Amino acid sequence: MKEITLFYRSDCPYCHQAFQMIDELREEHPELAAVPIRRIEERREAALADQYDYWYVPSLFLGDQKLHEGVPTRDKIEQALRAAL
Repeated sequence: MKEITLFYRSDCPYCHQAFQMIDELREEHPELAAVPIRRIEERREAALADQYDYWYVPSLFLGDQKLHEGVPTRDKIEQALRAAL
């Protein structure tokens, strides 16, 4: 199982939606609860965030592969989590 890297901003409403979707999906699908997620606040860790290719948050990566960027949907978030299984 691989780790998901999630870039967010603390003042981003879409990021908070993504967090909620992740929590709901993990409750509904216990296998997704095992997926490790590294949450990185892009302003606090700007040097690290600059190493990745994205413009919008939330952005989810599996290694260097971008799985999602921007306004989240449950389907896209679930697909990203399942990619890490």
